[in-house]
Amino acid sequence: MRWILALMLALFVGTGALYGLTDGFTVVTAESARRQAVARQPRLLHDAQLINANEGTSSLRRELQADGRVAIVNFFYTRCISLCLAQGSVTQRVQDAIAAAGLQSQVRLLSISFDPRDRESDLSRYASSMRANPAIWRFGSFEPSPQRDALLRQFGITVIPAPLGDYEHNAALHVVTPDGRLVGIVDLDEPGRALALARTLAASGGASLASQASSWPKSRDGAAAGQDGRKLAETSADRKQDPS
Repeated sequence: MRWILALMLALFVGTGALYGLTDGFTVVTAESARRQAVARQPRLLHDAQLINANEGTSSLRRELQADGRVAIVNFFYTRCISLCLAQGSVTQRVQDAIAAAGLQSQVRLLSISFDPRDRESDLSRYASSMRANPAIWRFGSFEPSPQRDALLRQFGITVIPAPLGDYEHNAALHVVTPDGRLVGIVDLDEPGRALALARTLAASGGASLASQASSWPKSRDGAAAGQDGRKLAETSADRKQDPS
């Protein structure tokens, strides 16, 4: 009988610990928990100096405020020949979807390099190689600083130097309001969900909606994401059929 009671106690304690670690059994990883925390309570981002392609130096906060649109932000470096190329292809599809839906006055894309070697000329060449429409998709690079490192941590971006001047890093799509609040983090394989969230934010006043993010019904983004996801999938399929 004692061993049965001991087993039941162990199961009870283990279940309680698992409940806490998984945010009420809703997540299975620390990254998932972080993303849910951002969705429930959007976080005001730190500021950092930003080099803009062909436009000199500004700051991320000024860049976001001056533009006034909801931004889908991602991180890369121009010498990357693996993950960044896949991420660039996804971002191209989001750019096409924004243009096709007539959302370019409400939503835009911002790709930021974390590599201090990337300067204006590098960013311009990379933008050209990505066939970026500057009215929708712009590029920048961080100046090396403690502020840059703190901002990357807020975004959840891990950058590890690798041999031959390369980097190991993770990637995602980050939805940010014009007043500099990180509202959502979405996997690269769900670009429709990122666009749906950005579209909803833009239609509802951006920063004002971000303060109410914790009360959004979960199905709201799901339905919209399905629509935009299908559009992005159709765009991708059309490209594969187009011999040009």
